[in-house]
Amino acid sequence: MTNSPHHDPSLAQLDTEFKRGLGLYDSTMVVVGSMIGSGIFIVSADMGRLIGSPGWLLLAWVFTGLLTVVGALSYGELAAMMPRAGGQYVYLREAYSPLWGFLYGWTLFMVIQTGTIAAVAVGFARYTGVLWGAIGDDHFLIPPVHLGAGYAVSLSTTQALGLLMIAFLTWTNTRGLDWGKAIQNVFTTAKTGALIALIGVGLLLGWNATAVSGNFGDLWTPRGQVEVVPGLAATTAFGLFVAICVSQTGSLFSSDAWNNITFTAGEVKNPRRNIPLSLAFGTSIVIGLYLLANVAYLVTLPLDGIQQAPADRVATATLDAIFPGLGTVIMAVGIMISTFGCNNGLILAGARAYYAMARDGVFFKRAGHLNAAKVPAWGLVLQGIWAGALILVRTYNPETGTYGNLYSNLLDYVISAALIFYILTILGIFRLRRAWPDADRPYKAIGYPVVPALYVLGAGTVLLVLFAYRTATTWPGLVIMFIGVPIYLFWHRRASAGA
Repeated sequence: MTNSPHHDPSLAQLDTEFKRGLGLYDSTMVVVGSMIGSGIFIVSADMGRLIGSPGWLLLAWVFTGLLTVVGALSYGELAAMMPRAGGQYVYLREAYSPLWGFLYGWTLFMVIQTGTIAAVAVGFARYTGVLWGAIGDDHFLIPPVHLGAGYAVSLSTTQALGLLMIAFLTWTNTRGLDWGKAIQNVFTTAKTGALIALIGVGLLLGWNATAVSGNFGDLWTPRGQVEVVPGLAATTAFGLFVAICVSQTGSLFSSDAWNNITFTAGEVKNPRRNIPLSLAFGTSIVIGLYLLANVAYLVTLPLDGIQQAPADRVATATLDAIFPGLGTVIMAVGIMISTFGCNNGLILAGARAYYAMARDGVFFKRAGHLNAAKVPAWGLVLQGIWAGALILVRTYNPETGTYGNLYSNLLDYVISAALIFYILTILGIFRLRRAWPDADRPYKAIGYPVVPALYVLGAGTVLLVLFAYRTATTWPGLVIMFIGVPIYLFWHRRASAGA
C-alpha cells in the first residue's frame, strides 16, 4: 500500500474510445435493473426466522437501505472525480495501490459478478419451470459426473436454460451499447412496474385483518425465530443485535450491484453529473420499493406465513393468498422479467471492469480491446464462459445424496469480501481528500466526514459479527480474495516483461 498516492490529472479526463450512449435515465435503469433480481421476493423469509418479529424485520431492511443509499451517495464523489471505465477498480487502485484494485477485480471476475450472473440465470430458469414442466433441476440432459471431493458436473434442463440466457445476453451486448441499453430499459421498466403492482395489490387487496393485527399490533415480540448459533437467538438484546447483523447477508445481497454503473463510466454522457445522480436516484427508488414490499407482505401474511413460506418464496405466498391458484404463475412471470433484466445489467457492466484491468496489463490482453461496435466483446465472452462454468459445476453431499450449486457456496463466501471492498472504497474518500486536496471534485460526498464514517461503522459492525458468527462462510471469502495476490504478481511481471 502506498503512503501518498500521486494524483494523475488524466484520471479526471473522459474516455474517448467508447460510445457515450447512456443518459441519466439509462444510467438509473442500470442501477435499478442490476439491483432488483429475485432476492426481494425470497430473503425476507430467512430474515424473519432469524429476527423473529415484524418490527425488527422492517428495521433490518431500513438499516440495509441506509447503508446502501449512504454508500451510493459517497461513491458519487469518486465517480465524479475519476469518471473512467472500470469504476470501483479504478478507485481502489488510485486510493491504495494497483494490488488492491486487482484484488477487487479478481474477486469480481471469479465470484462476485460471475457468480451472481450464474445465480440469476438459474433463478430465471427455475421460475420458467413453473410455467413449463420440462425445465427442472432433476431433468438431466447429462446426468451428474462426479469429480471426487464432493463435486460433480451435470447438465439439467434448468442449467441448460441458464446457459442459454447468459449466451444470449452476452451476444446481444457484443452487438453494441444500444442493444444492451434497449434491453435494460425495457425490462427494468417492466419489472419496476411489476414490483409496484405487487406492492399495490398487497396493500389494497391483500389487507388481512388478522395478519395486520398480529404483525402491527405486536411489532416487537419475537416468535418463531431460529437460533443464530446454538444457544443464541433474537430473544435477548445481544441475540437480536447479532440476528439483525447476520440477516444483512440476505438483504444486502438483494440490494447489491448498485456500483455497477461506475464500471460503465466511459459510456455515460456527462458522467460527472449523471453517475452520482443515477446512484442517488436508483438506490433510493429500489430501497423505497423494497421497504414497501415488506409492508405488503406483513399486511397480507401473518409472520409465521412469511417465516414458513414454501421454498422461502414470500412474494409467491403473498399473491397466492390474494389470488388462490394464480399467485404462483403470476409471480413466476414477474420474476422471469426481473431476473432477465437484472442479468443484462450485470453482464453489460462487468466486462467494463475487466477492460480496465486488461488496459493495466493485469488481465487477458484481448479483454482490453473494443470491437467494431465499441464494446469490450472479449471481456463479455470470458465473463460468460466463466459464469457458465459456475453453473455446470455442482456440489455434492454424499451423506444425503443431494446436489447443490457451486456458485451459491462461492457467493456465500464472498459476501464478506464484497463488504470489505465497499468499506475500503468509502475509506478511500478520506484518503484521497488528504492525498489529493486540490483534485477537481464536481460532486462531494453528502455529510462528509460524518455520513461516510457512519457507513464504515455500520458495515464494519456487520462484518465483525459475520466473522464471529458465520465463520464457515466468511473466512473462505478472504482466502478467495488473497489467492489473487500471486495471480497479480504473475500478471504484473508479465506486463513488466512486455513493456
